[in-house]
Amino acid sequence: MAALRHRSVLLPEVLDLLAPRAGGTYVDATLGEGGHSEAILEASAPDGRVIGLDRDPSAIAAASERLARFGDRFQAIRGAFGALAELVSEPVEGVLFDLGVRSPQIDEGARGFSFLHDGPVDMRMDPDQALSAAELIVASDEAALAEILFKYGEEPRGRAIAAALRRGRPWTSTLALADAVARASGYHGGRTHPATRTFQALRIAVNDELGELERGLEAALLRIRPGGRLVVISFHSLEDRIVKHRLAAAAGKDAPKDGYGHPVVPPIAKLLVPGGLDGRTHDPENPRARSARVRAIEILPSPSPATRRAPGTQQL
Repeated sequence: MAALRHRSVLLPEVLDLLAPRAGGTYVDATLGEGGHSEAILEASAPDGRVIGLDRDPSAIAAASERLARFGDRFQAIRGAFGALAELVSEPVEGVLFDLGVRSPQIDEGARGFSFLHDGPVDMRMDPDQALSAAELIVASDEAALAEILFKYGEEPRGRAIAAALRRGRPWTSTLALADAVARASGYHGGRTHPATRTFQALRIAVNDELGELERGLEAALLRIRPGGRLVVISFHSLEDRIVKHRLAAAAGKDAPKDGYGHPVVPPIAKLLVPGGLDGRTHDPENPRARSARVRAIEILPSPSPATRRAPGTQQL
């Protein structure tokens, strides 16, 4: 087990913002290796509870072993956090999202996430879901692949790379894929691997990560009690943009006003750290924190469920 563990990003800051207490129930929506859950359980002793969600069965197994000493104070549920409202039916005092990819997923070539360790071109967080990255490449035409690379990887050379992806299909090796991307991109001598943005884009598309995030945030806002808190750690601009705008909307920022200058939809939360916390500043010794940003809100007293939903969203 020890080899699987990594240092949780911004752990003291996250605990301070989530403010776990005895008797509270908290959702760790991205359970991973259980580091944040362990800290929440310790901080909410003797009777605080954590419900941990993850769609990766290996994470469920690892965290359940790590947290067995807490007995029935910890419950692990396998599932995507986009389904949080269905997986967690009770109101809770707080929800935490750590949106980073699990270190074992990157470090183990067999999972297909890494361009440094050879393995199948897979990238599925849930190994039982239907579509792998290799299958996505086969099923997508060149224009669709270029759109994925632009949209989810912000890759300016997406067209050339998409053409290379199509030419080389079917892909069976992550190292071969990464080499083809590097040659097609023309990048040389940069600080990051030439395949970084392409692998990010394929992973996001395969796992519908941004759609899951939007659904998960809406579900969390419905489940958190008044006075409870939502804390989100993001690791790239696409995630952070979604989190920033949804939390700002919940706090009434830039909300339309009526003729008297009052918000048409009253705020349901207050921002706890306007602008967020930067991982490079607050956790400089942790390499995983370099691109991290933490945002958090506290739900205001007694907002109705209807006002917690984003405009145009349906009842969860």
